[in-house]
Amino acid sequence: MAELIYKNPDIYKIPVTLPNNPLKILNSYVIRTPDENLVIDTGFNQPECLEALTAGLKELSIDMDHTTLFLTHLHSDHVGLTNDIITDKTRVLMSDVDYNYLKNEHDGAFWPWMEEKFYHEGLSRDLIELQKKVNPARAFAPKYLFRAETVSDHECFSIGGHILECLWTPGHTPGHMCLYLKKEKILFSGDHILFDITPNITMWRGIDDALGNYLESLRKIQSLDIHLTLPGHRGNDMDVYERIQQIQQHHDRRIRQTLSIIQKNPGLNACQIGAQMTWSMRGKNWDEFPIQQKWFAIGETISHLDYLIERGKIIRHTDKEIFYYNALVNEI
Repeated sequence: MAELIYKNPDIYKIPVTLPNNPLKILNSYVIRTPDENLVIDTGFNQPECLEALTAGLKELSIDMDHTTLFLTHLHSDHVGLTNDIITDKTRVLMSDVDYNYLKNEHDGAFWPWMEEKFYHEGLSRDLIELQKKVNPARAFAPKYLFRAETVSDHECFSIGGHILECLWTPGHTPGHMCLYLKKEKILFSGDHILFDITPNITMWRGIDDALGNYLESLRKIQSLDIHLTLPGHRGNDMDVYERIQQIQQHHDRRIRQTLSIIQKNPGLNACQIGAQMTWSMRGKNWDEFPIQQKWFAIGETISHLDYLIERGKIIRHTDKEIFYYNALVNEI
């Protein structure tokens, strides 16, 4: 059921269920005006997601012929249903950076590179094969590449006379974008800022320091005047500036923990380092992690290793195709 969360412009939230996924819900937002509408993000390419989203759009009488669809980033829980809900007249907007990554994914270049990267970081071939079957990013992606009009940082567009500014916030993905209603001081934060879970920061092909980019993007949003933040998942019952500080502190602790593990145990690979990190998995130890959660955890570990390499704190070396890490400093 669609929920009215703001008046003038009228902003609604459609909760799109994400079956058997720890994220639970994708928040699809709708700005409804007399002449045109905006829909933000879609949900996985799954029947349950399609049912929830289309029911919400029908409840709000949204005509996709007169609607712009804005996609905050390339992850399948945000773009998976694009082909299912757009018409020939729907305007689809997405960052130029993430749209190019999606092109590579559909051209078959993305996943083979990612799998080789994880192998070099210490993940076994057997587990890599297993994740192919269960990774929701692959299983519930759009079946074919949708058409989109790409947008860049600080580009603006209008919906019913309301001006929205696209803000490039790389980190969670290379081309992640937030949307900002400057007059109303409302931020649609996508997965850049979440309030009761921490956005996953992983590594990306062609990106040397995804975590450094993410922390810089947090500072960018921190400089805005924001009265209401609408995240891509779950609730928003906290001051956004306080939440940004919490996320910054989380990554500071994680950076220090990563370096400490390497200092105490030189010559580990990323999987071995990740196994010693502190993760929120309801008391499960590393060996009990489902492969999809282990995949995300290893990716986040690599992003912290890249961050430390870029700042001259550690060094990566190769032995028999596997990457290993050693510290160059005694303290952070």
